[in-house]
Amino acid sequence: MENYQSLCFLCSLLLLCFFTSTDSSSAAGASTTTTQRCHPQDKAALLQIKQGFGNPRTLRTWTPETDCCTSWFLVGCDQTNNRVDFLKVLYSHHVTGQLSPAIGDLTYLQILAFSKLPNVTGTIPQTISKLKNLQFIDIDETGFGGPFPDVLSQMTSLTTLYLPGNKFTGPLPTSLVQLPNFGEINLSQNRFTGTIPEVYGSFKNLVGVSLAGNQLTGTIPKSFRHANFSSFTLTNNKLTGDASFLIENPNLSEIQLAHNSFSFDLSKVKVNSIVQQFDISRNKIFGTIPKSLTETSLQVFNVSYNELCGEIPVGGNLQGYFDETSYSHNKCLCGAPLPIACP
Repeated sequence: MENYQSLCFLCSLLLLCFFTSTDSSSAAGASTTTTQRCHPQDKAALLQIKQGFGNPRTLRTWTPETDCCTSWFLVGCDQTNNRVDFLKVLYSHHVTGQLSPAIGDLTYLQILAFSKLPNVTGTIPQTISKLKNLQFIDIDETGFGGPFPDVLSQMTSLTTLYLPGNKFTGPLPTSLVQLPNFGEINLSQNRFTGTIPEVYGSFKNLVGVSLAGNQLTGTIPKSFRHANFSSFTLTNNKLTGDASFLIENPNLSEIQLAHNSFSFDLSKVKVNSIVQQFDISRNKIFGTIPKSLTETSLQVFNVSYNELCGEIPVGGNLQGYFDETSYSHNKCLCGAPLPIACP
């Protein structure tokens, strides 16, 4: 009997420990849930974005039970207010579908990047204009397309816009000039057509512009003569006319004009000493290579496939730094590094 009572007491104790442990675990779980940093609005928006992208395994850490600030891959939160301020989805064929309009609910977002997502299609949702804190956008090598989303011009905090390697069409947007803090724009490798807007020479704080690899036509606007930016890339378009005034812009250190149909006399151009990248290959440029190029610290240089003549100036990096491929296929260039002696 005594043994039986002892056994009953032991069973009761074990049951008490079990239920106490269960209650504690439940309380701990509830505490974990209530102390998650992730804001409910941000979590709901991100889960809709995941669904719009086909619930890919790339985003498998995005689950309703976990904290988006501490456990979700490719998401970051501000340490002060615990709101999502960083979203970057990269390098995945598994991400498909379209970007959900819920992107506009991430109202504290500052950095947005969708890179190398070839199976993401459609247009950028209009709701993105709600992201008043967004400073940096990088959407490259995706299936996004259609006309340029003019709503981006409403995002007054935007400083950097990278949209290379997509399928955007139509004319280049002029509304971006309204952005007060805009510093860099890359619209290369899309399907933009028409001419370069005159107002692009009026950007106040712009550092770099890349419009390479589109189907742009016409001439470079004269407003670029005194443009403030330091880097300008127009490679692989269908541009024509005189670009000499652009080369003489005192602010430009990187000039990329290759694979167009520019035609002007290079001998009359005074190249600024700050120029470090100078590629005018595969055009219809004539004359001689100006001696002012010997006064630069060139890192990139190519004048091949033009109609240049005369002796290559000696000095700077023109001989020792660049080989004959930088000068080949011209009309009558001679001198080192070409194997053609001057008469």
